[in-house]
Amino acid sequence: MRPLLISRLSRFTAVRWRPGVPVVTSPAYLFSSAVACAVLSLHARTASALSTMALPSSVREISFHLNNPLLLSATTINPGEKTFDVINPGSKDGKEVIAKCRVMGRSDAKNIIEASAAALPAWRDGTTCLHRSKILTKWSDEIKDNMEDMATIMTMESGKPLAESKGEVMYACSFLDYYAGEALRPTSAGGGFIAPSTFSTPEGTPRGQIIAINEAVGVTAMVTPWNFPAAMITRKVGPALAAGCTAVVKPSELTPLSAIALCALGKKAGIPDGVFELVVAGTDSTPAVGEEFCSNPIVKKISFTGSVAVGKLLARQSADTVKKVSLELGGNAPFIVFDDADVDVAVQAAVASKFRHAGQTCVCSDRFFVHQSIHDEFVSKFVAAVEQLKVAPGMNEGATMGPLITSNAAEIVRAKVEEAIAEGGKCVTGGSALPDVGANFFQPTIITEVDTESRIWKEETFGPVAAIRSFDTEEEALEVANDCSVGLASYFCSQDLSRVFRVAKQVETGIVGVNTGIISTASAPFGGVKESGLGREGSAMGIGEYLETKYMFVNA
Repeated sequence: MRPLLISRLSRFTAVRWRPGVPVVTSPAYLFSSAVACAVLSLHARTASALSTMALPSSVREISFHLNNPLLLSATTINPGEKTFDVINPGSKDGKEVIAKCRVMGRSDAKNIIEASAAALPAWRDGTTCLHRSKILTKWSDEIKDNMEDMATIMTMESGKPLAESKGEVMYACSFLDYYAGEALRPTSAGGGFIAPSTFSTPEGTPRGQIIAINEAVGVTAMVTPWNFPAAMITRKVGPALAAGCTAVVKPSELTPLSAIALCALGKKAGIPDGVFELVVAGTDSTPAVGEEFCSNPIVKKISFTGSVAVGKLLARQSADTVKKVSLELGGNAPFIVFDDADVDVAVQAAVASKFRHAGQTCVCSDRFFVHQSIHDEFVSKFVAAVEQLKVAPGMNEGATMGPLITSNAAEIVRAKVEEAIAEGGKCVTGGSALPDVGANFFQPTIITEVDTESRIWKEETFGPVAAIRSFDTEEEALEVANDCSVGLASYFCSQDLSRVFRVAKQVETGIVGVNTGIISTASAPFGGVKESGLGREGSAMGIGEYLETKYMFVNA
């Protein structure tokens, strides 16, 4: 592993190291202050060189080893300086503090947006597509070189199992690799198309040339979620930088460390100051930062992944400055198992689509419809597979499902499960919290005979709970599946090719998985219909979200 040194100071904020930790100021590794200012106190034993040094008496050591101890640099906290805690959700009490970050607010956001605007001309107009492509590739390589540390950071702050975190790190890199290629294609900035001219001379011959040119939209602002703290950043920043835009990102206050490490590695790869920066806001300052993103006329594009309610708010706030807006919002995914399905394949797909990250993804299946002729067989095999999951803190060897992200999230799941059972649902496995494992852990749960009016059926459940109903006809399954205000992802299992295309056409979602529970990839367009959002991320369509089209007619 190559050492990564973060020691740059800037006009945005001053950074100081905590007592007992040596300052490293090699000019070869100077990075943006938006990274350096963010982590103020890392409560961790990071490497053998640091573990022998005395930590402040108020800090409790935790098992948080980094091969590259300076990937996150810790500093002392100024008297009176506002900070927020980063919590390990997989700790026994669900309250273990692993880091403190300085609270950045609206004024910080405004300053960073202005710095991003200042950096835009040189990045957009002064670099070639090949140069931007090489930087994205280098950034991906730097992340891969720091795979173990990136995965450890992610697991410590999000709770997901370490193996799952490693998978996300590679998934995050896949967007940088993909858009490194896309930067060179005619669909990127500087590309476009030539169309036949419909204008004519008095003699009736064609006159002039119609030209459409793709141009970078400009300064972009992005708000990313906690459940994919690395991949959701690269899925947005990758195409933005490939197109020649600059990017300002507000990561979730629950998982800022992955973003800080990503940004540091980006600077190491050669991303200039101002081109990719972070606003690390706390819970209280997040609304003001979001409002600054939306109302600041310098920002030309907003991209948000999160809840429907917040997405609607950001869209309203962006209306006055008529920004381009991309929204990837919530879902309530149906999973249909038809009578001709391979039940074993369906079970495998169901486990993958429901219990990844303890059910805390926007494309997780929530509502399961199983044909009555195979209902009992499917449920029996589904229960057997789910009971093989190992629920444990993410850093534990062999863990396959971690905690809920907060105690409030765990409480919501518990309440919805109890309501569903009280309303007539039958809990066939799970159904309870796991306090012996940790405060935020909940059993993988399957409930059958769920009422369609139950809250666990009508609302997206960010938790490890599968709600199941049986059905008789294809028409019935589609009617209930489409009876939803959102439409992000859907899944179904069938071996009838005619049914596959018929149902895929009729289901009202932006993404359809057939005989599988894993559907996300950098080369596919990701996004929803109805209230699940606007725009697409991934694929060639993803870079189009960061481009404007200029039409030019040349009368020659």
